[in-house]
Amino acid sequence: MSSVIASTRFSVLDRSRTREGHTHPEALRDTVRLAGELERLGYHRVWVSEHHGVPGVAGSAPTVLAAAVAAATRTIRVGTGGVMLPNHRPLVVAEQFGVLESLFPGRIDMGLGRSVGFTDGVRRALGRDKDDAEDFEAQLRELLGWFRGTSPTGVHARPAEGLTVPPFVLAMGEGADIAARAGLPMVIGDLRNREKMRRGIDHYRDHFRPSAWAPEPYVVISGTIAVAATPEEARRLLVPEAWAMAYSRTHGTFPPLPPAERVEALTMTAKEHGFYMSGLTGQLAGTEEQVADELETVLKETGAQEVLVTTSTYDREALLDSYRRLASITSG
Repeated sequence: MSSVIASTRFSVLDRSRTREGHTHPEALRDTVRLAGELERLGYHRVWVSEHHGVPGVAGSAPTVLAAAVAAATRTIRVGTGGVMLPNHRPLVVAEQFGVLESLFPGRIDMGLGRSVGFTDGVRRALGRDKDDAEDFEAQLRELLGWFRGTSPTGVHARPAEGLTVPPFVLAMGEGADIAARAGLPMVIGDLRNREKMRRGIDHYRDHFRPSAWAPEPYVVISGTIAVAATPEEARRLLVPEAWAMAYSRTHGTFPPLPPAERVEALTMTAKEHGFYMSGLTGQLAGTEEQVADELETVLKETGAQEVLVTTSTYDREALLDSYRRLASITSG
């Protein structure tokens, strides 16, 4: 194994994707089960996500799901990728993470994003609009202040105040700039657009201001990685999510994941096929040897300290096998 891979942490974000013929509760239980397997395989952390009103995603309450994941594991770090701060009051977010850190000390991460919903209907239901994302930096400062006891309101966040829950910024759009100014670790994707990702990382490092939370830049790169016995099998792991993305781009709704064989039998429109092929292109997919070579290249290009794997597919056994194979690459 290359020294650059050996010195890198590997973690997983599981979005609790729903699958055709399976229920939302099953998707959530799948996430909790997977976390236990990832812990046994030696992954550094497992994160869960926040999506609202999306037919293809069951994970709508990340701090609640993180509690279930942490309760079902013993050593792996657990967190959110991320809590979408514009959807919540910073005090409530601080209280939730304070409870998690109190129950599972030293294992909780606070990944934070600035998205405000997938559709206009979802934003209305949340009582938010697109402009609320512009307040993210101020909300972030307020949130971190609750942990330090510096709120000008005179109110104290219990049990968050005095606790240290590592914050991470999901670098969508202006996120790299905000993470740099706040002096926080940054999560950036995706692996398909390496040039854009490198520009974001360079900007982050150039403008980073050391803080009490992080004395120096910390970069987590995120994206899909699929490992299988053959390149063809690895590519089939990508098929369900690639089709779901193509469908969402052409129909305006993000569906449950279909089996790969159903997608491969579909007759697609030219537009659907274009988005579908785009979803299959540029991902890290192949045999152990192929993925190790690609990983080494990406890590040397980015200097990232950590990789957050975000793979979703219909076949959960094949997904677990992919994580086993990736662990064999990263642990020697």
